[in-house]
Amino acid sequence: MAEIKDLTQVAVDLQQQKERAETVDFKIITFSLAGKDYGVDIMNVKEIAKADKFTYVPNAASFVRGVYNLRGDIIPIIDLRTFFHLPMETRYDNQENMLILRIEDRVYGTIVDKIDKVVGINAASLQPPHPIFGDINIKYISGVVEKQGALYIILDVLRIFSHNKEEDKPRAAAPAGDAGGEYFAPAPAPASPAPVENTASDSDFTFVRDGLAALKNFHASPLNNEWLVRRFAEWTGVHSGAEIQLHDAAAAGEFLAGFWSPHTGAFWGEEYAYNVKAALPDMPSNNIQVWDLGCGKGYESFSLACILKSRYPQAHLKVWANDSDIMAISSAANMIFDLEDVPEYAREYMVKGKNGYSFNQEIKEAIVFEYHDVLNGNQLPELDIIIARDLLSFVSVQDQDRLTAEFGEKLKKRGVVFVGRNEQLPADEWQPVAKDPVSAFMRN
Repeated sequence: MAEIKDLTQVAVDLQQQKERAETVDFKIITFSLAGKDYGVDIMNVKEIAKADKFTYVPNAASFVRGVYNLRGDIIPIIDLRTFFHLPMETRYDNQENMLILRIEDRVYGTIVDKIDKVVGINAASLQPPHPIFGDINIKYISGVVEKQGALYIILDVLRIFSHNKEEDKPRAAAPAGDAGGEYFAPAPAPASPAPVENTASDSDFTFVRDGLAALKNFHASPLNNEWLVRRFAEWTGVHSGAEIQLHDAAAAGEFLAGFWSPHTGAFWGEEYAYNVKAALPDMPSNNIQVWDLGCGKGYESFSLACILKSRYPQAHLKVWANDSDIMAISSAANMIFDLEDVPEYAREYMVKGKNGYSFNQEIKEAIVFEYHDVLNGNQLPELDIIIARDLLSFVSVQDQDRLTAEFGEKLKKRGVVFVGRNEQLPADEWQPVAKDPVSAFMRN
């Protein structure tokens, strides 16, 4: 009797396996890289294309082939072979095979060796990633599956394209004119719960400081210590015991709420723009050179250029706008806006086109958008103005010191550097010319 039950159970198991095998939970587009089979969820694939002409992006990372005009949309092109340090397949034509991916509300082109077919996948058959399954870092692999005798490595494209130095900042809905999708803006500080007895210790402060560095890459130093001490006092006024410590990125993000300068990643508001303009000194020359670090998608750079043009109407302006996020900066120069989304002070520099409003040629020519990591050396002329809002706090203390010294070396005699609202430069070397909400300094 037991044998009959065993045989019955085997039959049931076989039937369940067959049913699982026949069930398709999702589909993947399969392709090859360096002779191995890969796949991406079909829901992330906008289309398949071939192309051979890409527009070069100066100073871009090695895996960025450039940008491509996809029926009027300018999209960045990433060569996955170079991104994963894989060998190139020998080709007999110049046409590259591309998967056009839609990741959330952004579009990217990815170059692969060969695009194969659509394969249906049962979620239960997925195996977790393991280093033996591919030549790429397993953090970019969502799973491995065997189908029809082939082993497919499924890429986690959300992780591949989400790494961004600004991803730690609070997110806000993008203005209507932002075809590229989300941008980052300062979040209001959360409502405070009822106060609790303050039992915080020096070790608690050390834990918080170290937690910010580990979880959000925020490095405590004299640059931001005044804000950090004040914020810690607020934090311990409403948290106690183990709640004081930052156990995860969400808690660290909550702690940092209120640190960011106004209008981060957006057009500067009218009042803030007025304060920036008021902090700008008279310039001895009509040739004004500006360095805008961490310009993101370009909203702040356009705000800055309009303010500079208003402050120095006869000057020849050059704004070197740099960012290490190639996805953000690649479309910055060609953004289209609805006029109501543009602040009043910038509207006189707008022109109307077929698809909406853009900045006029004078403003566009004043800004040079370039991919660049500020930690990799900076070849620029002598500068009149440096914009580095909230940037220094998110590099190591050693790099903070090095960049601050470099600012002093690059600035002309009456040059001004703007840092974050809650950052301040060393008093023995710099004198403030504006503070709150604009934090600006001039060399002693």
